[in-house]
Amino acid sequence: MKLYYSPGACSLGIHVILEEIGRPFETELVSTRDGSNRKPEYLTINPKAKVPALRRDDGTVLTEWPVIAWWLAKANPMSNLIPVEFEAETRCLEWMDYLCGTVHPQGFTRILRPSNFARDAEDEARIVAKGKELATGYLETIEKMWKGGTWLLPTGYSIADCALFFIENWAAGRAGLELPPRLKAHFKAMKDRPAVERAMKREGIT
Repeated sequence: MKLYYSPGACSLGIHVILEEIGRPFETELVSTRDGSNRKPEYLTINPKAKVPALRRDDGTVLTEWPVIAWWLAKANPMSNLIPVEFEAETRCLEWMDYLCGTVHPQGFTRILRPSNFARDAEDEARIVAKGKELATGYLETIEKMWKGGTWLLPTGYSIADCALFFIENWAAGRAGLELPPRLKAHFKAMKDRPAVERAMKREGIT
């Protein structure tokens, strides 16, 4: 398999999942900062111009974070990265959809890429402020809805934790936001996992 990623982007969560599974895989850097994701050579792989993308062993490519994560977990059941019980799996997918479909684009894209929303350069500060307001509210919502112990789901560690991790990494790092207590403990527990350490080292993230 080959993961197309940008250092520190949401693709970091998929990188962690691949490290948890332990099967051989390659990585190819597609920097969203310098626009490599919009170059013709990458658009032939993923016309959506997004990371992550995953080329599977049969040569086909998967896109969209929740789908890649779900496929990796289901294709590698021995890794125990998704609950077996139907209702628990449903809750896992529910969290991933919220993190990837709301928290990421509505909060953190405003903070990290305000030009996507701003009318002009002078408007960017307002966009960033709104992003921080939204992101803070989303993090508080996750804190209030927390039903697990160390991990997001009561059933234990899962791909939903890997989705939350890239959000926490943005919040505590690039956005300079204070994580609520449960999320702060979760972020530390994630960073202590060998798979996370390997992924971050491989991407050059300190």
